[in-house]
Amino acid sequence: MTRAAIYLDHNASAPLRSEARSALLAALELTGNPSSIHAHGRALRNLVESARGQVAKLAGAEPKQVVFTGSATEAITQAVVGGAKVFSADAVAPSTGEHAALLKAVEATGLPVWTIPLDAAGNIDLDQLAALLRRADDEGVTLLVAVHWVNNETGVVQPIERINAMVGPTRHALFVDAVQAFGKLALDFAASAPDMMAVSGHKIGAPTGIGGLLVKSHADTVRLIPGGGQEQGRRGGTEAAALIAAFGAAAEACTYDRQAMAALTEYVEAGLYRLAPDVTIFGQTATRVGNVTNFAVPGLNNATAMMALDLMGLSVSSGSACSSGKVGASHVLAAMGVSKDLANCALRISFGWNSTMADADAFLVGFETLLSRQKRGGKAA
Repeated sequence: MTRAAIYLDHNASAPLRSEARSALLAALELTGNPSSIHAHGRALRNLVESARGQVAKLAGAEPKQVVFTGSATEAITQAVVGGAKVFSADAVAPSTGEHAALLKAVEATGLPVWTIPLDAAGNIDLDQLAALLRRADDEGVTLLVAVHWVNNETGVVQPIERINAMVGPTRHALFVDAVQAFGKLALDFAASAPDMMAVSGHKIGAPTGIGGLLVKSHADTVRLIPGGGQEQGRRGGTEAAALIAAFGAAAEACTYDRQAMAALTEYVEAGLYRLAPDVTIFGQTATRVGNVTNFAVPGLNNATAMMALDLMGLSVSSGSACSSGKVGASHVLAAMGVSKDLANCALRISFGWNSTMADADAFLVGFETLLSRQKRGGKAA
């Protein structure tokens, strides 16, 4: 088999939902500009505003708090770089396990970085965060705390409610990367403490090229794209109405069955322990979102394993797809104290809206074949 038949990499990008495809194609049939006041423009404006409401509902936000962007990376950059200016931040405080998009945005601020470590389970160290906040207060420093809700590599759910309580009442600002939480956890942006929050379309079954930044009224970020005043003046450029409509349709259709996803994950992990008793499952003792298993079998190189599984028709990853050609050790696992040798063996499988028990079975069959080849001393691919 020369191409993947079974997709187990939903955290990288979810397959396009039929509802999103239909909305996309219908919108592409319309002509005009959503900012035009004639009938053609009004039809597109209605699509954009309807989608804004659909995305807001899934995020627990008010429609006026949703700003459409070209990607979650753009939303993160606008929140971190722009937010640092709006809040007159003196330093930015990310965790050591953040997505590359956030870490690059932090770097782009040019501000000092006050790093929050992860513990061995993959949780943000709240004691260290508390210490940073106390230090900032003592020194008169304003922090922009920028953390993820769900880790894209391990699926570990961060204690955002407690972080909200720690940062929210202070003079510091809070940005949350909710890309992997959107559609998987019950979010309530409007009532919670974060000043800004980023979400993504293609992680829930919309096309690529569309994301969102949720912004509280007091946190109106610097316009990285000034343009002609679209998106309430926050993000210039003619709105991509078709992509926005598809994003809204995907959000409307997004019914994430966390129990079902957890059942698939638990089934695979039980199978992994049966096939390889020395397997390590990362973040296992933490609360996880339920659709992700990140694991390593000592001595089984992840690059070799991914190629072998790909030839069997199984698409898996070694972690984030957003680092070009990424194989090898993960900075997230390093932040958890995992040795480089073991991290170089890490594989991630992630289920999604169209995953089935048959997919889980196929993976276990393929992985058993891979281990058998390894034991025989043959090539893994």
